[in-house]
Amino acid sequence: MSQKQITIAMTGASGAAYGLRLLEMLREVGGIRTHLAVSPAGWLTIEQETGRGRRTVEALADEVHGVREVGACIASGSYPIDAMVIAPCSMKTLAAVAQGYGDNLITRAADVMLKERRRLVLAVRETPLNLAHLRNMASVTEMGGIIFPPVPAFYLRPDSIEALIDHSCARMLDLIGVAQPFAPRWTGLRPSSNGESE
Repeated sequence: MSQKQITIAMTGASGAAYGLRLLEMLREVGGIRTHLAVSPAGWLTIEQETGRGRRTVEALADEVHGVREVGACIASGSYPIDAMVIAPCSMKTLAAVAQGYGDNLITRAADVMLKERRRLVLAVRETPLNLAHLRNMASVTEMGGIIFPPVPAFYLRPDSIEALIDHSCARMLDLIGVAQPFAPRWTGLRPSSNGESE
């Protein structure tokens, strides 16, 4: 298959807008087949935070997999998924990925990405972090995954929540090798009005 294939998974942490915007961006980029898997808590969060219905969300993806469908294509290393992003990623899902506990399709698909040495990005959403969270993040990093807390960037002077979301999502697309036009690039500090750096 020449078409790039990417899995977007959404779990019950706050930040449903990140996963939805990633799906929208991937559709806008074009030439990418998207797979979607959402946990039960993820669906609750989507409804609570965005008001979007299930059909509307599922329509953003090319293929939708139930979280209990452990026989889905994305559960096998022989299926050519290029990258996977879990956005948002709950601490429960992080812990399962860190320990190789593939008890549902999301954590199994993430385990596949790690064992096949493919790109896995976890947009973890929690604060403050306890020691278990930090150790699980370290474990995933040591296995080749990327921990990506969607931290707002203010140096671009965003004028809306949407701009903040777009910047984090654009950076995630960078990490999985998708060329994107959605966020401006840092081009260096602007000189101060008096010609001196502050």
